[in-house]
Amino acid sequence: METAAIMRVQTKHYPKNCLLTVMDRYSAVVRNMEQVVMIPSLLRDMQFNVHGHRAQDGAPDLYNYFTMLKAIRVDVDHGLLPREEWRSKVADDRASEAENEAAKTEKDEEERILGQLDLEAQFHLHFSSLHHILTHLTLKAEEVTRTYQEITGEAK
Repeated sequence: METAAIMRVQTKHYPKNCLLTVMDRYSAVVRNMEQVVMIPSLLRDMQFNVHGHRAQDGAPDLYNYFTMLKAIRVDVDHGLLPREEWRSKVADDRASEAENEAAKTEKDEEERILGQLDLEAQFHLHFSSLHHILTHLTLKAEEVTRTYQEITGEAK
């Protein structure tokens, strides 16, 4: 009799609110989502139901969340691209000169404001924001997985 091999993810144990715990959990939940969602195109034009209400018009569909969550997991697992590569990846080649100037002005203003804060305050601000965002994205990945299972009749 063959026994099914269960894939166990080796995770280190960190304190509950540690950023590393949140990052590990996010990666594990998104990897699980990727394994469960065998036909991502089924998620197209499907919206999240929040407290029994459909998402607002123009909100991303589950397929867009699926691809975004996967892309973020790659960054969480492998690190960020250098800033210049990231900007060129995100930047639209057809951006007008006015948009570029506005972005430069915005960046200069952001650097001026951040320069006024001390490094510890900046760290806590970004740390808490990242913790919150990763926790929120983890919940979204769980919801995409659950919704896909409902669509395919695999819900537990």
